[in-house]
Amino acid sequence: MGTIKQGILGGFSGKVGTVIGGSWKGIDYMRSIPASVANPRTAAQVDQRTKFTTALNFLQPLTSFIRVGFKDYAVKMSAFNAAMAYTIRNAVTGVYPEYGISYADALVSRGSLTGALNPTVAAPTPEQIDFSWVNNSGEGNALATDKVLLVVYNSVKDQALTVIGGSTRSSGSQSVNVPAVFAGDALYCFIAFQNENQSEVSNSTYLGEVVAS
Repeated sequence: MGTIKQGILGGFSGKVGTVIGGSWKGIDYMRSIPASVANPRTAAQVDQRTKFTTALNFLQPLTSFIRVGFKDYAVKMSAFNAAMAYTIRNAVTGVYPEYGISYADALVSRGSLTGALNPTVAAPTPEQIDFSWVNNSGEGNALATDKVLLVVYNSVKDQALTVIGGSTRSSGSQSVNVPAVFAGDALYCFIAFQNENQSEVSNSTYLGEVVAS
């Protein structure tokens, strides 16, 4: 409740309806109470929150990898936030409330280094995923000494296996061991490269889905 200090024409202190009165350095003032936005629930805000959660669930298991893969875009924001912004804008698909990730449109690494040539992935051996690619050293800024970056993402268990600084581009292959508890789960696989001094990375390439055996 507000209190009038100098009669009906004077200033007041406290709250009257949606107005707050007070005094600062002998000057009476009034201001309106701002609308509460502590928990906005408009349709657009709920929709955006759902997209945000979808992207977050995908990227959280990849946090350490994203710090490498999106470091070039960590300008006035963290690498993770840059990856979140990219994912929400380009890889979240569907209609509210049924949003999901379009893995073919997602990036887990983003940069100007030349990427992988003709990469493939297979799971012919139990508890192992095999990646291969063609050595394209000398193409663009690709060098034989570039190191492979790999992601094996398990959406069922919200877990990811990652390789940072793996085999060289010239070697053409890398295997990733997977835990037995992944057997029967669909695994989504990505490949990228990082140069030897870790100053540049390539855009990632989505290789498709394999089922762990």
